[in-house]
Amino acid sequence: MERSNHTVTEFILVGFTTDPVMHLVLFVMFLGVYSVTLVGNTTLTVLICNDSRLYTPMYFFIGNLSLLDLWYSSVYTPKILMTCISEDKSISFPGCAAQFFSAGLRYSECYQLAAMAYDCYVAISNHLLYAQAIPRRWCICLVIYSYTGGFVNAIIHTSNTLNLSFCGDNVVMTFSVMSHPW
Repeated sequence: MERSNHTVTEFILVGFTTDPVMHLVLFVMFLGVYSVTLVGNTTLTVLICNDSRLYTPMYFFIGNLSLLDLWYSSVYTPKILMTCISEDKSISFPGCAAQFFSAGLRYSECYQLAAMAYDCYVAISNHLLYAQAIPRRWCICLVIYSYTGGFVNAIIHTSNTLNLSFCGDNVVMTFSVMSHPW
């Protein structure tokens, strides 16, 4: 492929296949998984918010993790679904930059899992004093810190990535099948 000297304003997403039938199969498959993810995480979040017996630190963290998963899956999946059924396989540069929002959610999820690990440690080591060892205010602070740390980390990475110059080939091979010599 030949490199050109123009600045890239959009990227072309090749996808998994060029077969239109497989695009429809992938669309149905991704839509099914996305629907189950939306229903499952929404149900879990609503149940945790509405049942007073689940107002413990563990369920507070699980509910926030479920909310993160709901947001995270909603960043990529709509574009994947559109790419599967549309003839237009392009994504604009600002649209591509907006996809970096998922990086903040990914980093936040890592920090939140660390907070959940600490919560489990306290629950195991101080099981009789668990309610006093981790008060609700502390749980809220840990969740806020995980979101803050995740998005600060993502902003640093995203700003560094967007400062790069994108020129040349704008085709993104999201999945390539290599031919075998045999």
